[in-house]
Amino acid sequence: MTEQTDPAAGRKKERPERPPVANPNAAPVLVKLTPPFSVRMSQFCWILSFAVGGFTAVYFFLIRQDQLPLIADVVRGVSEGRSDETYETAADIVFWVVFGLLVAVLLTQITLLVSFMSRRPNIRWWQLGTLVVQLAVLLLSLELVAIGEQGRQLRLLLAAECGLVLLALLWSVLPGAMAWTARQHDIRRGPQV
Repeated sequence: MTEQTDPAAGRKKERPERPPVANPNAAPVLVKLTPPFSVRMSQFCWILSFAVGGFTAVYFFLIRQDQLPLIADVVRGVSEGRSDETYETAADIVFWVVFGLLVAVLLTQITLLVSFMSRRPNIRWWQLGTLVVQLAVLLLSLELVAIGEQGRQLRLLLAAECGLVLLALLWSVLPGAMAWTARQHDIRRGPQV
């Protein structure tokens, strides 16, 4: 500190200390930090699985007319002796059940990804549950709807979607992702100077 001379009193005066710019007792501030690499990779794999799942649902809908007679033949193999109309109706029901499951699982996974990115607790368990349902749909599809020439592509798409979901879940349980979720919020103390 520099000293000044007071002309009236003839003595030296010290300047007062400057107040601190930052308060060490400042309230915490919520900040938005970039998630760790493992979380971003998990998110990327989820988004890829959504793209594949959406394409699969559209493709399955487009090949509907070609698949219905094949599905009716599978149903006919289970129980013979009924009218053709019964088999066509059963094939239609099987198609729409599988299609509805594909779309429902896809929409549920999108909702769960939003919750995961918001760091909600126990979301990974729900995401794992959707993978189990997705695997059940894959097995059901292999037996009932993914048959014939176009069914081969459907099987590949369903398997790719399940693989991407599994990869996304594996990325989300790495230590960096687990610590990011456990932290709930990114906080810093006081203003950055």
